[in-house]
Amino acid sequence: MATLIQQLAAMNDPRHMQLVPTTPPTKRLVPPHIESLQPYQPGRPNDQLKKELGLERIINLASNENPLGPPASAIAAIEATMTDISRYPDMGGLKLRHALAERHQVFVNNIAIGSGSESIMANIVRAFLHGDDEVLTSQGTFIGLQVLVRAQGVKLNMVPLKNYAFDLDAIADAVNDRTKIIYLCNPNNPTGTIFTRDEFEKFIAKIPEHVLVLLDEAYYEFTADNPDFPDSMSYRLDNVLTLRTFAKAYAMAGLRLGYGLGHEYLIDFINRIKLPFEPNILAQAAGHAALLEPEFLVRTIENNKVGLSYLQTEFDKMGLHRIPTHANFIMLEMGTQERVNHIHETLLRNGVAIRPLAAFGLPTCLRITVGLPEDNELVVKGIQKALAL
Repeated sequence: MATLIQQLAAMNDPRHMQLVPTTPPTKRLVPPHIESLQPYQPGRPNDQLKKELGLERIINLASNENPLGPPASAIAAIEATMTDISRYPDMGGLKLRHALAERHQVFVNNIAIGSGSESIMANIVRAFLHGDDEVLTSQGTFIGLQVLVRAQGVKLNMVPLKNYAFDLDAIADAVNDRTKIIYLCNPNNPTGTIFTRDEFEKFIAKIPEHVLVLLDEAYYEFTADNPDFPDSMSYRLDNVLTLRTFAKAYAMAGLRLGYGLGHEYLIDFINRIKLPFEPNILAQAAGHAALLEPEFLVRTIENNKVGLSYLQTEFDKMGLHRIPTHANFIMLEMGTQERVNHIHETLLRNGVAIRPLAAFGLPTCLRITVGLPEDNELVVKGIQKALAL
């Protein structure tokens, strides 16, 4: 079989001059844990879907984005900062970190910022896991964590969900001498469930102090007013690291901006290995501005409450099995993967994207993000149509 360079040369393709033949490696270039890695699979981009389906518009309710769009203050901050993009941003992100410190009543040294909370999660994995360390979490939770841990060659242990929620008792019982990090997502993505304050307090009392508990609170703003929700920042525990994001409630998914909160000893090591000048200058400016516009959060939370109420009522009328949610999305248990695929494809053909959850280990479930009122109405009509076929 001809090599690529031979094929290009035969076609008189000038690109063959750019390829340098190499001797096949005698040793494995890629370690086995990377070769076997299954990457995170996002939903297809809107432009691709429109082209494939011949549609002029796609309403994307698959990625838990904020349908209101970004705050006006964030847009203004980006416009004011555009002329500075030839410059590197403040490497320490001090302006944004000071604002976050004031918001959460902590010191600047208790805060790390990054290109999305997943970037900080990656730095935590790199900073604290090595050798025969193990990570413990639940099945049916955010799969980005699984990719990051397995990419590090670290063993990942998972316990089953209980009623589509984290089973904290089972997780505590599964801790062993090699457990270094426990990952909890509250509210959980993709199920929308929470564990309560009482459940968390009983759980954390069982966890050794040397085990880090990574609490992913990406959807915190949507359940912060729930007295049963255990806001991790209210405990100030030395072995708990909190992750939050500007992607969801603050509507900045495209800017990739997140932050971590924790003991300064832990945050110091996370900041030591972060990429220099991360996050970018526009994201830092937008995040700082958004923190100064609390009215936007009020509108976001109100839209979510109204949308959830409508969707829950309509799904109940259809007799669908919905999982009680505390986030900006609803998960439906459809019984079979075939039924999930049928509803997904029917909605797509009608210009609405939702998320089947086979990749999360929940093949009989689908997840629907709360949209604008008219978006939610289209979802309901689309599911009614699919069920009638």
